[in-house]
Order: sequence, then C-alpha cells, then structure tokens
Amino acid sequence: MIAELISVGTEILLGNIVNTNANYLARKCAELGITNYYQVSVGDNEERLAAAINAALTRSDLLILTGGLGPTKDDLTKEVTAKVLNKKIIEDSHTKDRIKEYFTRKKGLEITENNWKQALIIEGSTVVDNPNGTAPGLIVETEDGKIIILLPGPPNELEPMFQEAIFPYLNKLQPGVLYSEMIKICGIGESKAETMIQDLITHQTNPTIAPYAKTGEVHLRITASASDMTEGKALVKPVVEELEKRFSTHIYTNKEEENLEDVVVNLLAKHKLTITTAESCTGGLLTGRLVNVPGASEVLDEGFITYSNEAKEKYLNVSHKTLESYGAVSRETAVEMARGACENIEDNKINDNSVACDTGINNSHSRKTSLAITGIAGPGGGSEEKPVGTVYIGCMVNGHVRVKKYQFKGNRQKVREYAVINGLDLLRTSIIEEFE
Repeated sequence: MIAELISVGTEILLGNIVNTNANYLARKCAELGITNYYQVSVGDNEERLAAAINAALTRSDLLILTGGLGPTKDDLTKEVTAKVLNKKIIEDSHTKDRIKEYFTRKKGLEITENNWKQALIIEGSTVVDNPNGTAPGLIVETEDGKIIILLPGPPNELEPMFQEAIFPYLNKLQPGVLYSEMIKICGIGESKAETMIQDLITHQTNPTIAPYAKTGEVHLRITASASDMTEGKALVKPVVEELEKRFSTHIYTNKEEENLEDVVVNLLAKHKLTITTAESCTGGLLTGRLVNVPGASEVLDEGFITYSNEAKEKYLNVSHKTLESYGAVSRETAVEMARGACENIEDNKINDNSVACDTGINNSHSRKTSLAITGIAGPGGGSEEKPVGTVYIGCMVNGHVRVKKYQFKGNRQKVREYAVINGLDLLRTSIIEEFE
C-alpha cells in the first residue's frame, strides 16, 4: 500500500507552525509497513487543495489529510474532499450529540452556530470519534479501492485518534509490517561510522541499515520487512548486536525517543551525582539542553556563564596567571573552570600534559561533577595558533578531570552546538568510565 500525506493549512506554508503531524504519521506508516512516497503541504485554498487530492489519487492508495476540519470558513478539507469524490455533505446526529456533550463539559463555553459545521460529514464515510475535541475524523473508502482519511490538525487530537482508531484499521489491511530500531552514536563522524559498517551495507538485503547524520551525532536505523512484529524483532536483533560490538560505548542509546541529554541526566541520577556547568562560548546553551529534560532539577546544581576573563576568575577561581600565560581558550583554563565549578580546594595540582588526573577532591564533594566549555565560536577572534572553532571541554567526575581539545567547523551557531553535544558525550563517557 502506498500512502500520501497531505497537510492542510496556510500557517504551515508561512512557517508559523512546525508540521509535526507529517513526522508522526510518516513514522506510523513505516511501522505499519505502508510505503510513503509523497508528502504535500497545501494552503487553505479550495482550488489548490482539490488539485493536491486529485494528484494523490492518481499515484497513491491511501491519502491521509490533516487539518482544515475546524468550524471556520477557511476550514475546507472536508468540503473539498467531498467535491472531488462527487459526494454529498450530510449532518451526522451522533457527532452533533457529541459536540453538545463536549460544550456541556466545558462549562462557560457557548456553542456558536459555526460549531455545527463540524457535525457535517462526507456521505458514506465512517466517523472516528474525537475524545479530545469537536472535529471527528473520517474514513472514506472509494469504489475503486482508494482510502481517504481525514484527521484534525491539533497534534493532541490527531495522535490519540490515530493510535486508538486509525492504526488498528490500517493494520488489518496490511499483509506485513516494517519493524525498525534506532542506534544513536556520538564521538564518531558520519564518514567514519559508514566506513565501519560498509561491509554490512554492501551485503544487506533484509534487514537494511540506513545512516542519518545529525549535528555531532550519527543515527543508524535498522529496518526489517516481516510478516509480524515478532519476526521483525528476530531479524533486526543480530544486526543490532553486531553494531553494538563495533561501536561499543560510542552508542549512547537505542531508544528512538531518547536524546543525549536524557541519557546524561539519567546517568547522573542513577549514580546520585549532581552537575555544575561552567560555560563561556556556549553562553548557557549547555545548561539549557539539560533543563529540557524532565527531572533535571534532581541533578542540576548550578550553572555559571563566565564569558569574560574577570568572570572566570571571580566565580570559578581561574587564576589570573593561567589566563595571562595560556589564554582563556586553553587546556589549563578548561581544567581550572571544571575544578572551580566543583569547588575544589585551591592547592589541588594537575599535570598539564595529562588528559585525566586526580585532583585530590575532598570527600564531601565526591558526588559532584562539572562540565566546562571555553572556545572561539567566531566569526572573529581566531588566530593561527587558535583558529575559529577551537574549543576545550573540561569534565570532572569522581575527582578526576578530563580535558579534550576540539576543532569544529561551521558558523558560530554550529560551533556552539557541536561544543554542547561533545561536552555532554564527554560527561557521559566519564561517568561510565568511573562508575560502570
């Protein structure tokens, strides 16, 4: 079965909203083993919407339209679809009763005349109740075997409706499934990652491996075509195990919904650690990524943005001599930023030539960790010795400071994003090395 997704709404074309519905539905179609060749976005215009539907009917078996089912005049999806199919629009008493019940529950809301527009359906369609709103979904099966599904635009209405009603409906029509798993990798570039699995890709049939490059990360999707989910899992399992052997601790998760910051926060919580951040060129971007994670308050202690040398001295106890001798962007400064963030005693010494060393941290601070970033994000400020993109990241875990030097490419924002991702990965691997 070939599916086509049609997202309706001028606000999508203007960039006023992000089209998360297409992303969600594409993933669900893949899960069902439904092929998706086309995704179309069209504004609230009758002529252009009709053209999009007609084009889709010539090349796809399943059309899923989202949006345009509201009560206002510019909500045209239902009416245009009926016109293309040469079907009538009729009132559905069941939906009308549900709209009445919805407004009764929402005390203080008054039913306006245009709300009854949502009780109108396409003749011969199957109504899909909407427990989270007033616009029902519709399933239309045409005489020539096409299926058109209309879903409301708000994701908090669309996703439950699809999962509870549309997914089981489509699943019954499918002879097989596509089962996939995701492996997410940090610390290895896309070219190297692909080289490491080139033999697997060259000889692959079923399942297949597809690499995706993300900022500072590589994601590998392993997909198998199978008769059911059990067979799919069995086909994917040996491939996943082989990838785990090859990439080892560079794999930070095999959960599609999990991000790097989720893994880091969970690791900190697992080992009862707290984190203090010390940022220069990233200016709070690192701390913001951690705060994105629910439960971050359990592990995030403090965050310092020490952009100037004076701030580094004042808040992190970076010595004036270090800044004068080596500069703000240096291994030595990164060490002192990480150590200062963890409130180490002043007389701790560190071997400047080592990547990891014992700082002699006091036992009272043994559960504290820190992550410090200092670098040149550009576009100016670089030199021949320290070009734009030079970043030092220091991390202290279990009384040991690790420092890594990076040379990132890209504009100012890219350098900052790369610094955050590599900083999180350094913290992740440091915790694993120390505690696991």
